[in-house]
Amino acid sequence: MELWVLGGSFLLLLLIGAPVAFSIGLASIAAMFAADLPIALVFQKMVGGMQVFSFLAIPFFIFAGELMLHGGIAERIVVLANRLVGHVRGGLGMSNVLGCTLFGGVAGSPLADVSAMGSVMIPMMKREGYDADYAVNVTTHASLVGALMPTSHNLIIYVLAASGIAAVSVFSLILAALIPALILTVANLVAAYGVAVKRGYPTHGAFPGWAPVGTALVAALPGLLVVVIILAGILSGVFTATESAATAVCWALLVTLLVYRSLSWRGFLEACAKAAKTTGVVLLLIGISAAFGYFMALYEVPQKTGELLQALSGGHPWLIFLLVNLLLFGLGTFLDMAATILICTPIFLPICQQAGMDPTQFGVMMLLNCALGLNTPPVGSTQFVGCAIGGVSVGQVMRSIWPFYGALTVTLLAVTYIPWLSLGLPAMVG
Repeated sequence: MELWVLGGSFLLLLLIGAPVAFSIGLASIAAMFAADLPIALVFQKMVGGMQVFSFLAIPFFIFAGELMLHGGIAERIVVLANRLVGHVRGGLGMSNVLGCTLFGGVAGSPLADVSAMGSVMIPMMKREGYDADYAVNVTTHASLVGALMPTSHNLIIYVLAASGIAAVSVFSLILAALIPALILTVANLVAAYGVAVKRGYPTHGAFPGWAPVGTALVAALPGLLVVVIILAGILSGVFTATESAATAVCWALLVTLLVYRSLSWRGFLEACAKAAKTTGVVLLLIGISAAFGYFMALYEVPQKTGELLQALSGGHPWLIFLLVNLLLFGLGTFLDMAATILICTPIFLPICQQAGMDPTQFGVMMLLNCALGLNTPPVGSTQFVGCAIGGVSVGQVMRSIWPFYGALTVTLLAVTYIPWLSLGLPAMVG
């Protein structure tokens, strides 16, 4: 009875348009009343869920990304990407993919990526004769690579969501996500090029030569070095993952204030305000999800879900992984990325572990699935931002989205069924 109250009230609140955090919290309170438990239990779980030292990495990474967003780094990355691949057919689309990948490594947030790169590249592509739906699809899908980059706070969220089930280190997950990020970038480039050829988009001059490329690289390098600093610092043992996030903030301030001198006082205040707002939303979700997770564990949701998937799949691991991917995709279309990770990890990680999947591999699969949800209505936050910048409807974008969906789906299936893609690099390093 209590489980039906928990699940039913959660789905009902989502369907009527309640914010995800309120849906989770009110569903937990409803289950608590149904079970005749004290209301203080919910608040104890909320506070306990947020009082984790490692969570300090989340606001630091968010703040670093906002500083990069407001500090003029995107424009330098656009110049570098254009000089590298702008001469190819549909060159602005290819430049967009490469630029979004590079900026995603700096900002670590798909939403920040599509906001920064989209505001530059989408209007530029439209002026050069590219269709608005193509410009939006290229930008929104390329921005999803940011979810897999070392500066992504969603990596930290997954590690902490999995902490009660399996030991996953932040550094191993960062390494595990690098090859899938590269594969997704290549797949996006192939999709962008294929659509450009089919629609007959033009080339934009000849390759400018390596000297201009080198000049652009030198200009963009201080911003791009944040990824190298994080990886080198953790690998050498100079600092932990939490300390690396604080280091990323210091580096972002150094680059934008002293090197580029492009961060204004107004931009700094906007970055602080946006980072505080995003951190508040994420930490509220973490606290609420801790209470929700308590009730899921109490009513054995992971075990019952595992039994159901075993029955549907006949015990075949490949089919279990496929069903988990489909369920994650369905939930990801309604939930934000952080909420999906926090709610679904305790349910599906034990199931996939039992079927033979490593927790680190599952984390990369989870992040890719959540990224797919960011570009799918009815939530689809990156898609809505891209459509707003491009002045095009979601329906028009969805009609031509399939090559880019295909690129993301191929990457997701490769990570799901080829363990080496996510586990090879951590094994070689450590």
